Amino acid sequence: MTADVTAHQPPFRDPQLPFAKRADDLLGRLTLDERIAMLHQFGPAVDRLGLPAFRTGQEALHGVAWTGPATVFPQAVGLGASWNEDLVRRVGEAVSREARAMRAHDDRIGLNVWAPTVNLLRHPLWGRGEEGYSEDPALTSAIAVAYTRGLRGDHPHYWRTAPVLKHWLAHNNETDRATSSASVRPRVLHEYDLRAFRAAVEAGAVAGVMPAYNLVNGRPNHLSPYLREELRTWTQQELLVCSDAGAPSNLVDAERYFDTHEEATAAALLAGVDSFTDHGTDASTIVARVRAALDQGLIGEPVIDAAVRRQLHVRLALGEFDPDLDPHAHVTDFDTPAHRRLAQEAAEQAAVLLKNDGLLPLDPAAEPRIAVVGPLADECKLDWYSGTLIRSSTPLDGVRERFGPQLTYAEGADRVRLRCAAGALYVPAGDAPTEVRGAEGALDPALLTGRTDLPPLTVDAAAEGTEFALTDWGGGVLTLRAPDGRYLSVADDGFVRASADQPGGWVVQETFRLEPHGSGHVLKHIATGGYVSVAADGVKVADEGEIFSVDIVEYGQEAVARVAAAADVVIVVGGNDPHINGRETEDRVTLALPDHQERLWRAARAANPRTALVLVSSYPYAVPEAAAELPALVWTAHGGQAAGTALARVLAGDVSPAGRLPQTWYAADSDLPAGLLDYDIIGSRQTYLYYDGTPLFPFGHGLSYSSFTYADVSAAVEGDAVRVVLTVTNTGPVAADEVTQLYVRALDARVPRPSRELVGHRRIHLAPGAVRRLGFEVPVSALGFWDVAHGRWTVDAGRYEFLAGASSTDIRGTATVRIDAEAPVPRPVMSAGLAAADYDEQRGTRIVDRSKVSGDAVAPVAGGGTGELVFRDCGFGAGAAEVSVTVSAAAPGAVTLTLADGSPLATLEVPATGGPYAYEVLRAAIEVSGVQEIRAELRGPIRLAEINFTA
Repeated sequence: MTADVTAHQPPFRDPQLPFAKRADDLLGRLTLDERIAMLHQFGPAVDRLGLPAFRTGQEALHGVAWTGPATVFPQAVGLGASWNEDLVRRVGEAVSREARAMRAHDDRIGLNVWAPTVNLLRHPLWGRGEEGYSEDPALTSAIAVAYTRGLRGDHPHYWRTAPVLKHWLAHNNETDRATSSASVRPRVLHEYDLRAFRAAVEAGAVAGVMPAYNLVNGRPNHLSPYLREELRTWTQQELLVCSDAGAPSNLVDAERYFDTHEEATAAALLAGVDSFTDHGTDASTIVARVRAALDQGLIGEPVIDAAVRRQLHVRLALGEFDPDLDPHAHVTDFDTPAHRRLAQEAAEQAAVLLKNDGLLPLDPAAEPRIAVVGPLADECKLDWYSGTLIRSSTPLDGVRERFGPQLTYAEGADRVRLRCAAGALYVPAGDAPTEVRGAEGALDPALLTGRTDLPPLTVDAAAEGTEFALTDWGGGVLTLRAPDGRYLSVADDGFVRASADQPGGWVVQETFRLEPHGSGHVLKHIATGGYVSVAADGVKVADEGEIFSVDIVEYGQEAVARVAAAADVVIVVGGNDPHINGRETEDRVTLALPDHQERLWRAARAANPRTALVLVSSYPYAVPEAAAELPALVWTAHGGQAAGTALARVLAGDVSPAGRLPQTWYAADSDLPAGLLDYDIIGSRQTYLYYDGTPLFPFGHGLSYSSFTYADVSAAVEGDAVRVVLTVTNTGPVAADEVTQLYVRALDARVPRPSRELVGHRRIHLAPGAVRRLGFEVPVSALGFWDVAHGRWTVDAGRYEFLAGASSTDIRGTATVRIDAEAPVPRPVMSAGLAAADYDEQRGTRIVDRSKVSGDAVAPVAGGGTGELVFRDCGFGAGAAEVSVTVSAAAPGAVTLTLADGSPLATLEVPATGGPYAYEVLRAAIEVSGVQEIRAELRGPIRLAEINFTA
């Protein structure tokens, strides 16, 4: 660069200047209209300054998604099951390199990637469990740090991609996700949900976060005060907050939190949202709302400038203004041999051996006759956030490749014909699809529609009709597939065609339900709610449907039993289709394996006791009978493009399985400790941290083809850390990975603490007989908890036991240390009062928003009901003579204060105050001294914000 050019270039293009000065310079050159336009996801070009258009958002959860072919790695929950940060970092590197390579040919592909999802897998019925890493915050953080570091790259200034963490905050339900509120007490907030985000942010590999659709404590996440109070205090880096799609409009349209979109948009900007993903690529609505909010005085230009400045920092970090210096500008790594090997390695490391009574591994040299059966035996399923497969391997492919052609296969679908009064359903001839849906790439695959160029189904009164493969995915949700492999689907014109390569889309059009009706059934199309009917121009959905008889050509279990009986060993491959019965927008309703799949494994076992069940799924199942009756069980998440090859290598013993469960597997729905909408993991004893029951398979569980011993576990306090050392020996016959897990529990806890909590793990490879001495440095702060009495993180004095082992319940050695700390003191209620949400225990209450900006209050769950709060160790000193409560009420109610023994202190009658945010302070005389437990009973539609005492 010549001196003359340098002298005339604007400062924002001077790479010698810090990013902050460059961003400020560019911000000052933009007009107000240009700055406002940048607040939308699709910011326009500013030609006069030479700025290209910029978009936030590129899906990249386990590969570049929504933009056509790309390397597809295992689902995120599968990466979590690897317990291997080095592997996950390398996957992140590969994904970001492919994003760069793809952008070089298609500028629709963004470099601000919306990944990973770090929401904790608190509840196994959450429909989006496939997107997260683990139910444990430490494991989730470790994997998230690894993936974001891979996505970011190692250059000190220029980022390969700019990752955004999803979904801030406490988001674990699809049911009513835009209107439901998670009640998150301070301890759960600080000990659980915030921890999932914090480590990755502090590691410096995160460009920002995306708020979730739901509300937390009565306030929409897009107005979360924790963006300011927590997130932006963890780093000095500018963090970009990108809204979720349509969420800004939800503030008015679905949530009714504000009366006008101008108020809502202003509030979101003030809370810290910087980029609005709303109305697709059309920025005009958001631009108009921001302009109106500015004109109405709801925001000032500095609020707009702050949001734009954060976006400019991301663009600078991505090298947009320094193309000659950007080290990632010419990356071409796409579908490379290294990426293919990595996809296979990741799938191998994600496999979890749940049970093995010696059936596995199978010996390829013995040339066993293998029957591969089940609905996923010849499938390589994708999920909503997958790219399009360039190559694929199904379990059937993998077993055939590894063990040779001496195998048999049965899908296990019921073979049926459907007949109505007009005749049998018939698929007319037509050209099969030549391209997988979505292969061309789409910025929003929800916009993809079904094919209308194929003829619709018809009926034939004379012929037998088409034989369909009917699969019941659970709860009576069916798919029907024609002999050529195409699924029955309904396009926008309402006609039923055999046109889909797979079930999929934002609204799945390939699922049906057979409902009894008279002497037969009607066939309901689930997406439209219509029924399959026969019209003159073909079969379509309508308000009323035909009555069908279902003629069974062959039951699936019969085909399975036939091939199982002739085999030496049977591999039943079951699980889920990621677009059905559990996905974004749809929670699961049960942990149970679909009845159809239960019949298949039972039929296989009855015909051949040497039967293994392989579950390929996005989430845990309750399979206690299979676990008891079958000699081997394997679980793997949907493993991406190399899933089948990886599974076959595990079955053959080429790879000793070492995946570990990233979440608890419960034995039955009745064992779930809480409902899906209960976020209080402490009070309702959720996850392995607090669960009091016996799981089917515990957190961290996974078996090996080898065996390992643990010895010489010791622990010692060294400054601000505890050093734990142990020895692991491979005592088995094969080289294998072992995942050493380190947990801790507080032996002298004064508040409810986890029964054990993960504080370290290490995946290591050991040859037979090899010994490895491992050391873990555990910060003393990791032994702490959020002290609601004083509003701070606290480590209590006392004994802490460290537990080393192969899972959260398979503990092989322990060591105990004593931590010295100041003795706890009572709550300073005379000076600080009691924030209602800072309770120790509660019954029948929920946390709500004290105002639309910040603060919490507590209300009874039922508006006209009662609830109770318990505050322990309240220090009144010489005594209090008066109590005051800050409370609002939609109708008359009351607050009654008592001591632990039931002795009354005061009852304050609460009049209607004029609205939920219209608080009044009510006072009453009391007599209380010393250290006491205070109980507050809330009665009626009231909101209690705080309780204060005076001498």
